Amino acid sequence: MSIPKKILVIRFSSMGDIIYTTPVIRCLKLQIPGCEVHFLTKEQFKYIYQQNPYLTKLHFLKPTLAETIRDIKAEKFDLIIDLHNNLRTTIIKLSTRIPSSTYKKDTVKKWLALKFKWTSLFSKDHLVDRYLETVKFLGVKNDNKPIDYYIAKEYQIRDLLPVTHQEKFVAFVIGATHFTKRLPNHKIIEICKGINLPIVLLGGNDVKDNAEEIKLAVGDNIYSTCGLTNLDQSVFLVSKAHKVIGFDTGLTHIAEAFDKPIASIWGGTTPELLGVYPYKIKNSLLAGIDLACRPCSKFGLEQCPLGHFDCMEKLPGEIIVNFSNE
Repeated sequence: MSIPKKILVIRFSSMGDIIYTTPVIRCLKLQIPGCEVHFLTKEQFKYIYQQNPYLTKLHFLKPTLAETIRDIKAEKFDLIIDLHNNLRTTIIKLSTRIPSSTYKKDTVKKWLALKFKWTSLFSKDHLVDRYLETVKFLGVKNDNKPIDYYIAKEYQIRDLLPVTHQEKFVAFVIGATHFTKRLPNHKIIEICKGINLPIVLLGGNDVKDNAEEIKLAVGDNIYSTCGLTNLDQSVFLVSKAHKVIGFDTGLTHIAEAFDKPIASIWGGTTPELLGVYPYKIKNSLLAGIDLACRPCSKFGLEQCPLGHFDCMEKLPGEIIVNFSNE
């Protein structure tokens, strides 16, 4: 095909998956001269791309698919890059008849790998690399840089943290959507007690009580921002941290944009199945233990299916402590 001048990239969810589309946007914009690059997603994820300098225009999924399709047709795109590959994106491509390139999900392989723990079927490539395969036919190459995230506002660290935590601190992301992605509080407390630097806890209102329990057990070394800062402010704090500790959750993945040393903790989900370990980061640790029952899900569960939660309970906290104190 001729060189496209107007490209629509589609990924509807989730936060982590959308974060990993940013190298595709950057490479398209920088490697195809004069190209307009648009992105279509759900409005709830607009913060990921609102400040992105490589994006020409951000579009949102409308209440009905018919409205979305009408808007896409009106834009007269030359090419669709489908990084979601589900029923809705299939209908969009068929209805608009715009030439397209689609991300290969390997759904069956992932199901078999999860169901029977056939680790040989786990993806060997990072999700970013698999996304970039969809634009390879355009001559677009991986620039081997981390993901992109642009903070919306200028903040002052003195407005967000006490004096004791402003200079050199470890950011600990204690929130995650699902229970099986989170360390139990007593394990977090064990780790925090061993870390020499001040620690800033990050998360939403849902983990505010957890943070208070951790602070009471550990002492003044802990400062909690849980429920006090918005996502943009939390990202700013991550960008200023000496090191980052976190679970398989959006804010931990966003931290990769700032090339910070990251200790990524994995419980019921595994980076091998999802292909979403820290990307192009100079210093990272993947903390998880080998168990016959791991992974138990792709996205996390509300409780351990076997009731023991060994993937987190038996995780040796000293590996996180040692990483943080290096």
